[in-house]
Amino acid sequence: MSNRPRRLCILGSTGSIGQSTLAVVDVNPEFEVTALSGHSNIDLLLQQCLKYHPKIAVVSRSEDAKTLAQSLRAAGSKVEVVWGADALSSAASDDSVDMVMAAIVGAAGLESTLAAARAGKTLLLANKESLVMSGDLLFREIKASGATLIPIDSEHNAIFQCLPQNLAGQSEETTKYVSKIALTASGGPFLDRPLNEFGDITPAQACKHPTWSMGRKISVDSATMMNKGLEFIEASLLFGLTPHQIEVLIHPQSTMHSLVYYKDGSVLAQLGSADMRIPIAYGMAYPRRIESGAAPLDLIAAGSLDFFEPDYERFPCLKLGIDAALQGGTMPTLLNAANEIAVEAFLAGQIKFIEIAELNEQVLTKIPCEPASSLAIIRDADLLARNITKELILKKN
Repeated sequence: MSNRPRRLCILGSTGSIGQSTLAVVDVNPEFEVTALSGHSNIDLLLQQCLKYHPKIAVVSRSEDAKTLAQSLRAAGSKVEVVWGADALSSAASDDSVDMVMAAIVGAAGLESTLAAARAGKTLLLANKESLVMSGDLLFREIKASGATLIPIDSEHNAIFQCLPQNLAGQSEETTKYVSKIALTASGGPFLDRPLNEFGDITPAQACKHPTWSMGRKISVDSATMMNKGLEFIEASLLFGLTPHQIEVLIHPQSTMHSLVYYKDGSVLAQLGSADMRIPIAYGMAYPRRIESGAAPLDLIAAGSLDFFEPDYERFPCLKLGIDAALQGGTMPTLLNAANEIAVEAFLAGQIKFIEIAELNEQVLTKIPCEPASSLAIIRDADLLARNITKELILKKN
């Protein structure tokens, strides 16, 4: 391996995954931060720029770019500030970058993720929505460019570690040995809450996850288990498995992060603390292993490890995700788009928690599914689902 630092672009550096990535950088000086991006947390992005001295910082809006640039100049920093979707894609595909941490939440991360793949980068994929939306399109770009994809979601990273030769996107080799995989799920904060109380759930309660520290959107997705529905779709695409070869197990302790069942009867699982620095460090150093800064797993302190089947009445969003994986085409894009708008409305106090799943299902019945054969088709499906979801929300208020 070269002695020069590995150059890292972090898309979504102000979010929870981005901050955890920088924490891994802190204990591994062999990595150099080349580019950072943040949506609207300009104060934190300023602090990150002053600490890590990237070449480029990317923000979403021109006014934020002006504010950040002025603050950086006042501090004597030479970091270049740019803004917008095209700037994100440019940063992800720049020649000065070796690897890209794709950690922008939601569909906003799609085009920069594709740009990194197209440019042949090592792509550390923490943005599940990009893969859910783009499906085979992303893998076509990876195959054409020779890019490397390493999944960062704890469950998919666990499967990646347990597969033969760490195979992702190589369906023939994966299915040759594997009978099925199991994604584990904590069940979120409402695993034992009576169903007749779901109508009273508040955003603050939904964002209070029992084992993981995450952003607000993904915390709500964990509470509805939509995150596991999206991960179900993602797993099928990542590992070339049919939906019938994937199952979901509720595992409240969040200690065993997923399992791979082999045809010879063996089952391999990856265990670790509920700390995203572990899969991030694995992805950054692959195929080596480095310090993550996370505490080691203490099985004695963890006590029992429990597993049981999910209840679709309690978690209808999970069932919607599984059904979307079975149908394929633009259905995962439609589901993801509807869910992003519904969660945003819930966090804004416009709809109830139980209405997230209702809205998602309504949107899927209103839009026909078609093959997701191009980025234009994916974009159109995404926009249509968002607009219909917004219309349905307006009718409720």
